[in-house]
Amino acid sequence: MRYDPSRDLRWLLLRPWIAIPRLIQVLWSLGGLVLVLLLQGGSSESGVQQTLARRILNTLTGLGPCFIKVGQALSTRPDLVRRDWLDELTRLQDDLPAFPHALALERIEQELGAPAHELFAEFPDAPIAAASLGQVYKARLEGNAWVAVKVQRPNLTFILRRDLVLIRLLGVLTAPLLPLNLGFGLGGIIDEFGRSLFEEIDYVQEADNAERFASLFAENDTVYVPRVERMLSSTRVLTTTWIDGAKMRDSEELQALRLDPAALIRTGVICGLQQLLEFGYFHADPHPGNLFALQGRSGDLGHVGYVDFGMMDSISDSDRLTLTGAVVHLINRDFVGLAEDFQNLGFLSPTSDLTPIVPALEEVLGGSLGDSVGSFNFKAITDRFSELMFDYPFRVPARFALIIRAVVSQEGLALRLDPNFRIIAVAYPYVARRLLAGDTSEMREKLLEVIFDADGRLCLDRLENLLAVVGQDAPAPGKELLPVAGAGMRLLLSRDGADLRKRLLLTLIRDDRLHIDDVRALMGLLARTFGPGRIAGGLLQRLNPLAAA
Repeated sequence: MRYDPSRDLRWLLLRPWIAIPRLIQVLWSLGGLVLVLLLQGGSSESGVQQTLARRILNTLTGLGPCFIKVGQALSTRPDLVRRDWLDELTRLQDDLPAFPHALALERIEQELGAPAHELFAEFPDAPIAAASLGQVYKARLEGNAWVAVKVQRPNLTFILRRDLVLIRLLGVLTAPLLPLNLGFGLGGIIDEFGRSLFEEIDYVQEADNAERFASLFAENDTVYVPRVERMLSSTRVLTTTWIDGAKMRDSEELQALRLDPAALIRTGVICGLQQLLEFGYFHADPHPGNLFALQGRSGDLGHVGYVDFGMMDSISDSDRLTLTGAVVHLINRDFVGLAEDFQNLGFLSPTSDLTPIVPALEEVLGGSLGDSVGSFNFKAITDRFSELMFDYPFRVPARFALIIRAVVSQEGLALRLDPNFRIIAVAYPYVARRLLAGDTSEMREKLLEVIFDADGRLCLDRLENLLAVVGQDAPAPGKELLPVAGAGMRLLLSRDGADLRKRLLLTLIRDDRLHIDDVRALMGLLARTFGPGRIAGGLLQRLNPLAAA
């Protein structure tokens, strides 16, 4: 159950009676789909578009799990896929044809050592949902505890091995014709996809992933992770506590249940940022079928339940810190620093000349920022970046395939619930708060890097920029600034703040004299930001939210 592209290629080449018929089927199905889309895709008739959407759904479903996964990724992109197609593609998440119930019961008995009616107090005659790799039953244990029982599809290892070989061959052969200059990185990206798929069908690994993920959010009331029932789980059967919640698919449906889509989006995005930038361990498949909106609210955050922990990945500490810095460099319009971040992350070769790349980044990214963080348009960025990759030596490192998938899926889910959502408008305040709090040694180092230039001088514009976005779009900015003010004061007076105090002293006392202008500017900034009126309003809001309404 491990992905090995070289071994699997040899395996399939030695079995032409398997490879050739499947290759013909794939090319025939995809070729026919492309032809129909070219002929009818421009039609303005809703009936034609609905027929095309069903054709896409049926084609991907008929081709099996690997192709369904591609469709799932597209189903999270309302900015790339027509709305009338999107509704059909969403069915790929957990509304697929189920495999025979008798085979599921047989699999349960093989894996758990006893028939289902002996293991569960109540077991249904049909699954409640069917997805690409398995189907889920709602069963009851003794004591009236309801559980979700996920049973893997038959013959899945063989199907994945066969199709991944063909997808990799077709991908590498057609790479020069694709509308992205991915270069030699495409094979690596497909390999990363294959590796994650094979990890996803190991339910013991998924159980471990779920428990690790739950431990990271153990103190967070806004994130719920179902408990794994280890005695009723194995490599191909996974049993967890049942989640009573609504799928995060439609804002009107959520509002009808008296749930706030904006609060749920905020929770999902902040949770995703914590995974990437704080924990270094993330859920790589946060599509609407894997996230549930739960009742309850904590401040301006909704409560969200996560399921399906088969596709998880880690990010190194160095990459995690570089990504944090890249967000700050982007909003501060430090395109030299951003180019260096791309280089450190592997999107640019270490030997690349950054001189022509910096103005290109400024042209592509600078204009998209607009006048504020909230106007940042991720779709415009991806469109322009596609053009940039043809002219400059950019490539996509294979290790970032799942990270990009996670970020794109998260933004797609948010856009589905709120078309005006901007992920950077939540990401940057989150990063700013973490930097200003300086709650870890790595954040303190990054804070010093951000607010002091290479010559050790204080960059007040950068500090002001950080403070300005902490409370952006908040109904009571002082409420957001109050904890930042407290954390910043604790840092400044603590042993951990020794380097910060030293740097501040050195920047204010230069050439053996005190620079009054710098002192005045710093005091003015702090007075504007942490004025009594703003802080009092924030304190009132924290003590009594209704009083500030």
